[in-house]
Parts: sequence; structure tokens; C-alpha cells
Amino acid sequence: MADDAAFLSANELLDAYRDKSLSPVEATEAALAQIERLNGQLNAFCLVDREGALAAARESEKRWQAGRPRGRLDGVPLGVKDLLLTEGWPTLRGSRTIDPAGPWHEDAPAVARVKEHGAILLGKTTTPEFGWKGVTDNDLTGITRNPWDPSKTPGGSSGGAAVAAASGMGALHFGTDGGGSIRIPCGFTGIPGLKPTFGRVPAYPLSPFGTVAHVGPMARTVADCALMLTVIAEPDPRDPYALPYDWEDYSDGLEGGVEGLRVAYLPTLNGRPVDPEVAEAVAKAARHFEALGAKVEQPDLDLPDTAEIFAKHWFSGAALMMSGIPEDKQAMIDPGLREVAAKGAAFSLLEYLRAVKGREAFTVRMIDLHQDYDLLLLPTLPLPAFEAGLECPRNAAGERWTDWTPFSYPFNLTGQPAASVPCGLTAAGLPIGLQIVGPRYQDALVLRAARAFERAHPTQRPPLAIG
Repeated sequence: MADDAAFLSANELLDAYRDKSLSPVEATEAALAQIERLNGQLNAFCLVDREGALAAARESEKRWQAGRPRGRLDGVPLGVKDLLLTEGWPTLRGSRTIDPAGPWHEDAPAVARVKEHGAILLGKTTTPEFGWKGVTDNDLTGITRNPWDPSKTPGGSSGGAAVAAASGMGALHFGTDGGGSIRIPCGFTGIPGLKPTFGRVPAYPLSPFGTVAHVGPMARTVADCALMLTVIAEPDPRDPYALPYDWEDYSDGLEGGVEGLRVAYLPTLNGRPVDPEVAEAVAKAARHFEALGAKVEQPDLDLPDTAEIFAKHWFSGAALMMSGIPEDKQAMIDPGLREVAAKGAAFSLLEYLRAVKGREAFTVRMIDLHQDYDLLLLPTLPLPAFEAGLECPRNAAGERWTDWTPFSYPFNLTGQPAASVPCGLTAAGLPIGLQIVGPRYQDALVLRAARAFERAHPTQRPPLAIG
């Protein structure tokens, strides 16, 4: 089993530790071996703490040998996105404007929780500068590449986490999602991931992009996402927007299926064009839900276009972030980020408040929709992965990453839970993602539906990852 340990799920690793067929040291060595073999080509990690990870694995091994594992994740290798504070490691957020010297003396809430549960932290995964866009590259650490085709982007901003998960570089990974940054790279790299209900996972410091930003799990199985969410949803007093802790174990009821659920299948939103291969795969996925016993309908919905509403929230957040950087360092910032920050700074207070009211109205519209439907099914993305190093596909309409991600950011505005699960491959061998959206607070339902679909469509390994 040790030879295949890099691709075991977290739950499989924990079972192997219990029956002593595998040790945390062997699992950590397997993950580190994948990082050493592939990271130079894929650029999933910007920091790897080999010695620290192995030391932690040896301590975990002792606990398992003594029959006293710590918490739910003892010995599970895990990557931390380089937007989340981690004690002792620099959190550079993909930016040359941050001093690596720190001090780095604090863990973000979710990082603190996985440490308390015994996870083995491997290092920091790559992100675009300050997580500002839907692809992963920056001037500090370079371009992150897709393990299905290294000429393509893995998406972003949690691109490093997605590549690491898909490639066997650790079983669990942190993502953040302010406009699709978990779901976009999950869709492009063929893994499951969840943007939880806003406030479900406590955050600190809060994102400059405000209340559209979420922290969530990314892994190779839905069960692992449920396990990780159970841990990172534990309370932390530093987040004023955190939901009351409800003690839910998201692994409970995960196998409950979707029979009898009312499901709305949305081939698109607002008539946005969808690549034919993507459209076909998502339509087939909707039919599969029907075969599983769900009551699937294709309603004719008149939903408002939220592009301008989201831009006013996101670009204003970029302006806020930029205002905290000394003027003599601002020239070091990604030019695209500087451009959106300038647009955000130009919005009037009245324009922003109108966007807030538009967001509220759209949220109420979605709450009303969920009176009729338990879940929504739609594409994660309207297109497969495109050339790495670009913010937008060549010759595409639009100027910004938000122009090709019209199906993800609406659900950041509403705070709803939304998952992406792989639902097929294009003829060129690139993953296609199915997005599953539920009512606010129904994270367990979204995970249950994702698991029901996953049983017939398990995550595949990218050819590059298995060499």
C-alpha cells in the first residue's frame, strides 16, 4: 500500500493507520516524493517544509502506535494555500510587497483547527497575487500549470491547491473562494471541492474582498471534503461573521443519496454561451441525477445578471487592499490587480451601496427559488482549461477573469454552499466540472448530492501525476 499512498484519500489513510498497514511517515514521504517529482513542472507549492512535515509525521506515528491518535486528521498530509496565516511560515500571498521576515506568529482559524486534529502540514500552495483572479500565476512564484496538460491553466485562485490534490501531493488542501476560487480550479483539474455557506468556516484576518470570501476544503474525494469541513468549521472567536457553531459532522448521512430531491438543471445563466462538450457533459450529469431518483426539471428562469454587482464588490475590495500597501511598493503589484483596484477606487459610495442593494435582492431571489428546488445543477465553468499564464482565453470576449466565470461568482454574492465535482473529460482530455448549489446552511445536502454523483464518476488521476 505504501507505493500507492500518495493517492489514498484521507479517510483511507486513517483506516490504514488504524490497521497498521501504513504509517503517517510513509504517507508523508509519498506526498513529498510527488512534490519533488512534479512541483518543478507544475508549481503547486511555493514553500515545502520537508523536515517539519517528517518530524510531525514521526510524532503522529508514535501516537498511532500508542493507540492515542489526536483528533480526526492525525497523520494526514495537507497543504495550506498561501493566503492563510501559518505560524512559522511566511504568508506572502503571492506578492513581492510582503516581507518574508514576518514575524509569522499566528495561525488562521482553519489552520489552527487542522493542527489541533493532528494533520501534517506539507507547505504553502500557490495563488495569484492576493488571490485576485481566476488563474494562478504571479511575479513572485511564476506560473502554476494543469497536471492534465501543463500548457493549460489549472484555474485559480486556489490553483496550487487543486494541482496538489489532483497530483497526489497531499490528501487535503485549503482553498479560498471569493468569486469561484475553489470551484474554478476544481473544475479545471477534475477534483471535488466545496465553497461552504458564508461564515461556516471562521476566517482571520478577514479578506479585503469582504463578505464574498469563503474558506473551504479541496480533496480527491467528497468524503474527504466532508471530513475536512467538519474540522475547519469548528469555532474561532476572531471572526465576527462566523455562524454559530452547530457541532455537525458532515460525514454523517453522506451516503444518503438524492432520491426524491427537487433539482433544477440550468444549462446556463443569462444566456451565457457554453462550450458544446461542457454542455453535453453537464446535461448528461443532470440525467444521471434523474436516474438516481431526483426530480429534475429545467425551469425557464429570469435571473438578474450579477456581473456589475459582483464587480463593484470585488473591485472595491481590491481598492481597499491596495490602500494598505505603501505607495513605493504599489508598482510591484500585478498590473491587472492595479487596474481593477483603480476601477474600484473610482466607484462612488452611492454606486457601491446600490450594488449592495442589488446583492440583497438577488439573494432573496435565490432564497425564493429554493422554495421550489432543493438543489441547482449547472456548469462549474462554461469552457475547459485554456493557456496557462493568461488571465483570459485568447480571442475571448471580455477583459477580466470575471468575464469567463459567470456561473461561480453569483453564489458568492448569496453566500450559498456550492460544490464542483468532475463530470467528464473533453476530447482533448481536459476535465469538466458540474456545479451543485444548495440553499444557505445546507452544506450537508450539497455534499450528499456531490457524493451521490461521485459514486458513478470518481475522481481520475491526471496522466502526468502517475507518470
